[in-house]
Amino acid sequence: MSLINEPLPAMTSHPRKVLFLVTEDWAFWRHRLPMARAARDAGFAVTVACRVNAHRDRIEAEGFRVVALPWNRRGVNPLTEIALLWKVIALLRAERPALIHNVAIKPAIHGALAAGFAGSPPVVTTVAGMGWVYASESLKARLIRPVVTALFRLLLNRPERRLIVQNPDDQAFFVDKSIVQADRIVLIEGSGVDTEQFVPAPEPAGRPSFFYVGRMLRDKGLADLIAATRLLRDRSIPLRVVLVGEPDPGNPASLSADDLRAWEAAGLVEWWGHRDDVAAVWREAHVAVLPTLYREGVPKALLEAGATGRPSIATDMPGCRDLVVDGQTGLLVPPGDAGALAAAMLALAEDPPRRVALGAAARERVVARFSSRVVGRQTAAVYRALLP
Repeated sequence: MSLINEPLPAMTSHPRKVLFLVTEDWAFWRHRLPMARAARDAGFAVTVACRVNAHRDRIEAEGFRVVALPWNRRGVNPLTEIALLWKVIALLRAERPALIHNVAIKPAIHGALAAGFAGSPPVVTTVAGMGWVYASESLKARLIRPVVTALFRLLLNRPERRLIVQNPDDQAFFVDKSIVQADRIVLIEGSGVDTEQFVPAPEPAGRPSFFYVGRMLRDKGLADLIAATRLLRDRSIPLRVVLVGEPDPGNPASLSADDLRAWEAAGLVEWWGHRDDVAAVWREAHVAVLPTLYREGVPKALLEAGATGRPSIATDMPGCRDLVVDGQTGLLVPPGDAGALAAAMLALAEDPPRRVALGAAARERVVARFSSRVVGRQTAAVYRALLP
């Protein structure tokens, strides 16, 4: 589907409302601001329905209204899900949005179902990567997967509905599996990064530092990163590995704080926990690392690192390879291969000029294709195409 790239005219009176259904307030703040800001700047009123924790004030300071919804990302109890569905229906009937934007699988299903009971407004769904349901081979995931697939087929193949995916591999997946029709899918690369906040910075002094920034999940390949670090430590290679982020109890693949403290006590990593100043974090890094084991959208952390002029080492997986062009903006390694990961880390640890060249190319790629300005404009164009 083609997208409008010209600036969008703002509506000046009686603004129509876009309602975002997002599981967590931090997820909206971290990943959906470019979309919501573009909607606001094009004249829409924005309401965010999410589980509220620590980000309400920030979201409201953007001019967005926040409504608390008790999402449970791990829950599959039918009675609980039916009760949540009725809460979403009641919310839609009260808010009467002109358009609903669902983010992730559970809001996608609840939002699309509820729309049919609340005047059937247009529905946009964003899936950033395939997530745990499609990545995991656990019994629970394998039981849920066909249900989710069937519901996507039923709910998303309608003229007034669009699915936004973040990379061509995911686009092909939904089409090739006959889950969503091709003309209902829009490719918008990534969630956007503020290239005026994340700007090139000189490398810091000291040992080469490899930073992972994100949720502390097993399927992000952190065990492989630890194994690679052990291999390099056994060879007395002087480097630092830093983990920035928190466990995610709502995700079945979450590591525990005890796991992370044990790695830190063994001298393998520094665990910094949550940091709000992500731009400052990337200035302290030499290289970004994401050894993910599953399909990503376009990883926000790699975009921010690239905007800062940092190269990335990532696994050769959908989403990662859209930003990381092997040998040009970073290095790609096979998923689950700690030896290959260690070799890539060693190659960049020992070659500062190569790091700088790869980082500069990464910055150019981010500005051209993945900036928040580009993503926001394309998202607002989708809204305009669906609204009369």
